[in-house]
Amino acid sequence: MRYLFLVSLLTLPFVPANFSRKTDLIWSFSAPVPPDSLELILPDDLQATLWAESPLFYNPTNMDVDSKGRIWVTEAVNYRDFNNKPAEHLSHPQGDRVMILEDTDGDGKADKSKMFVQDKDLVAPLGIAVIGNQVIVSCAPSLIIYTDTNGDDTPDKKEVFLTGFGGFDHDHSLHSVIAGPDGNWYFNTGNAGPHLVTDKAGWNLRSGSIYTGGTPYNTKNQGNQKSDDGKTWVGGLALRVGKDGKGLQVLAHNFRNAYELAVDSYGNMWQNDNDDQVVTCRVTWLMEGGNAGYFSADGTRFWQADKRPGQDIFTAHWHQEDPGVIPAGDNSGAGSPTGVAVYEGDALGAQYRGMLLSADAGRNVIFGYKPEAKGAGYQLNRTNFITSLKESTENYVWNDKVTDMRKWFRPSDVAVGADGAIYVADWYDAVVGGHQMHDKEGYGRIFRITPKNQVLQTPKIDLSTTKGQIDALKNPAINVRNAGFVMLQAKGAKAVKPVKKLLESENPYYQARAVWLLSKLGDKGVKEVEKLLTHPTADIRITAFRALRQARPEQMLSYSSTLATDVSAAVRREVAVALRDVPLEKKQAIVAELVKGYDGEDRWYLEALGITLQDQESAYYPELLKNADTDPVKWDKKTTNLVWRLHPVASVDAWKKRANATELSPEQRKQALVSLGFIKDKSSAEVMVELTKSELSDVSEQAYWWVKFRKSNDWLDLVNWEETLPDELLATREMMQLQAQAVDLSKPKTSREEAAAQMAKDKTGGQMLISLAAEKKLPDDLKEIISNAIFSNPDQTVRVLAGDYFTKPGAAKTLSIKQISSLQPDITKGKLLFQNNCASCHKRGKTGGEIGPDLSQIHKKFDKTALLDAIINPSAGLAFGYEPWLIKTKKGSSFYGFLIADDATVVLRDVSGQQHVIKAADVESRKQFSTSLMPDPLAMGLTEKDLADLAQFLLSMPQE
Repeated sequence: MRYLFLVSLLTLPFVPANFSRKTDLIWSFSAPVPPDSLELILPDDLQATLWAESPLFYNPTNMDVDSKGRIWVTEAVNYRDFNNKPAEHLSHPQGDRVMILEDTDGDGKADKSKMFVQDKDLVAPLGIAVIGNQVIVSCAPSLIIYTDTNGDDTPDKKEVFLTGFGGFDHDHSLHSVIAGPDGNWYFNTGNAGPHLVTDKAGWNLRSGSIYTGGTPYNTKNQGNQKSDDGKTWVGGLALRVGKDGKGLQVLAHNFRNAYELAVDSYGNMWQNDNDDQVVTCRVTWLMEGGNAGYFSADGTRFWQADKRPGQDIFTAHWHQEDPGVIPAGDNSGAGSPTGVAVYEGDALGAQYRGMLLSADAGRNVIFGYKPEAKGAGYQLNRTNFITSLKESTENYVWNDKVTDMRKWFRPSDVAVGADGAIYVADWYDAVVGGHQMHDKEGYGRIFRITPKNQVLQTPKIDLSTTKGQIDALKNPAINVRNAGFVMLQAKGAKAVKPVKKLLESENPYYQARAVWLLSKLGDKGVKEVEKLLTHPTADIRITAFRALRQARPEQMLSYSSTLATDVSAAVRREVAVALRDVPLEKKQAIVAELVKGYDGEDRWYLEALGITLQDQESAYYPELLKNADTDPVKWDKKTTNLVWRLHPVASVDAWKKRANATELSPEQRKQALVSLGFIKDKSSAEVMVELTKSELSDVSEQAYWWVKFRKSNDWLDLVNWEETLPDELLATREMMQLQAQAVDLSKPKTSREEAAAQMAKDKTGGQMLISLAAEKKLPDDLKEIISNAIFSNPDQTVRVLAGDYFTKPGAAKTLSIKQISSLQPDITKGKLLFQNNCASCHKRGKTGGEIGPDLSQIHKKFDKTALLDAIINPSAGLAFGYEPWLIKTKKGSSFYGFLIADDATVVLRDVSGQQHVIKAADVESRKQFSTSLMPDPLAMGLTEKDLADLAQFLLSMPQE
């Protein structure tokens, strides 16, 4: 589930007759479609059947499959009880559960449900893996292993495997483990840090970011932390660890909240990632060592703080124009991405083999991709593989109904069964989890996708024989094949011959699994893998290299030298990322060959070169210049891009010359300025200041932006920047004098009230009054006079936050969603209302500001009821990153807004878009609010008819 900036309050869903539900509906509506009659739209040669539903289990968050073909499910019944009151929904006082579902009679539908474990330590767990007799449950702060030693489906042992992950009872937390093709365990975690984890060998992961919020427990976090590998990891992380709990390693970082990690048999990692806007979800291949670009590189700033002039939201959101950030992949638009899987089986037909499946609960769809190799990366072309909507998910528009029950299909996970079928877990709710849970009974279901007119059966696997172990290794269910892997590995050299036969398989994924396993079978197996470094297929060469890198790390330079001139950019990319921690003197000749292979265009390849030269950029720069023109203005595109990616301090003069070169295009000069902006050195800061005086207007304007931006972070202590403007100090001093008078109980009440009323009408004074109220330092006898004035304050932030501490005149008035929905809307008037009331903060199409979330695709996520609830109750559900903060300085100033940077300086952006930069040392106190900065309609003077018009406009397709 994902958090939405806007959330809805809908009626409780209808369910099958055999499942009792409460009847005290909030309001009624005409005959919705019951869950069991939902029609899923999918390819003509496939069919979807209802495999299981409540009460066999409730609220499914994640699934896994065992070798018997059973489906294991983690439930999230006790989900965010700090916001969803236990007394008002299904609750499990003894903790959440892990359930085992089984089709005992083979009719294609589960008929048996068994509880494996119920544990008070399980609070909305988000992941499960069944690996041998171990059941690994992901539930922040811990990965918990339940071991069933005697096979009776009851745990005999419980172990906290790893702990210290952030995100307790939070969706942006710890996600499911899978057994990789190498036998190691892979998993990921979201950005609700900090993640302070020690593995079984004593290695320490220290990772965090600026992000806090989402739950009452996620209050402290911090970027710019170093792990024991000396690297700074931030945000969401992709991780690998040995099954013994040792060797914890960060494989990639800086996601927002990739819900799950898929690792295919080649060792490729795939994931989706959700956004805090409604336009920027993504699905991508994940390169080892990659920075996925959500926060600044050190995690101290949100993307909003780094957004540069002219950048669209998707580009800025994932820092796509920053050196050191990998490509974002497919922009899947609005949505709430959840589970992912790669289909490697044959049961559905050859056309589906290799399909990447990405569940999106917000869009009611399982997206399908057939990744195509492109240079050092992959091209991802999206299709709607399974959806509840006949309309395109791109063009779906809510109609005038109160609700559309097809939108209650919320796929939380997708998994491949031991029988080769695809299983889809449906959370089933009016909203996509987040702050609220409107389905009070926890209904859930699982669909099974099979070929039409075919019966798929789970094969009986005999793990006591070599043949049975090979069959397990070939199984389409990812953790089932691990059972065969482990037993064949234990045979050592004896298993080489039968495993080697898989290299002749028609299914290339079987070949890849054999490569990994052979590398674990001693010298004899390794020699077979070494032969594959010259295999005609690039994917097999890559797999062989990856396997040998683990099996024979001492020979990695030799293997790298062999492949450094490979015809495939993807193979050379793999060599580059493998060398990232090797000293430059040992790999310089190999890197030189890799650099020769760069075509000047491939961003994946460029980032791979950057990864291999991380922290060695300055040392390699002279080598790079040996093949470049001595005049930097005449550099070719290849050289320019390489220096841009490395941006060593020694390149400052070259970039200065290129920035001032009239013979270069504005885009080339822009690249020079970006490069200077990423060099953390006094010389770069001084050159940028100098460039603000350039006669080229495009240069001077951009240079001015960079100076203004960088003086609050990377260049803070490099140059003596100007002090706060005198008029700001003057306004603060005046309000401080009035504050002193207002709180002085020795003064007459009338004079104190006059001072308070004057403050309440002033922007700075209003901020100070709220600060006093938040700190419980405001005399009670002033609250009435302040309440009468503060809701007319000229500053919108003050008006909104005042609602937490003061009683708004006329606050007893309520708005009826039912009444609003019954009114005949006028879309033309709605457009005008948006322009006059919303566009200063929200963008729609090409119109509006970018302070709050983009509403261009809001019609794809909400029906009329949901949207009206979000407008009427703006504080009911805040998007991550949009929780307002109050910062009070030691000088007495108070600032309100969204926290977009937090390190040596704290940066707030208020509702007018103005950024306030405050030195961390000057901060006296800070407070996070649960009140949205979006004002409610009554504060804006909107009527019920206005809201009907506004909602109709927002639910229409943008025409701009």
